[in-house]
Amino acid sequence: QVQLVESGGGQVETGGSLRLSCATSGFSFSNYAMSWARQAPGKGLEWVSAIDRWNRSTSYSDSVKGRFTIARDNANSALYLQMNRLTPEDTAVYYCAKEPLPYYAENRVPSIIGQGTQVTVSS
Repeated sequence: QVQLVESGGGQVETGGSLRLSCATSGFSFSNYAMSWARQAPGKGLEWVSAIDRWNRSTSYSDSVKGRFTIARDNANSALYLQMNRLTPEDTAVYYCAKEPLPYYAENRVPSIIGQGTQVTVSS
């Protein structure tokens, strides 16, 4: 049974930073690409970033490019998202997602996601 458990969310002021973590189990983590997605209040699920299984290729949405960094630790089956220079527009529930393949597809949120962690950025 695939389990994805996000943590690290919280409330920060504009310009602040947070580091999200995703602990995974129930599948061979190193064999799959992984993604982050988010859902802002009253909006749909938005793809944020992805990383391939080899930790060689990453991609970001235009809204977070240059501010967020995705990373993975295959030895510990963990996924991370370092978020810098946060703005109120980044306020959302952030989800860790398992891709179905070793490589990712941009702008597409995989069907297997965690329960999410809330990030709130105040102005």
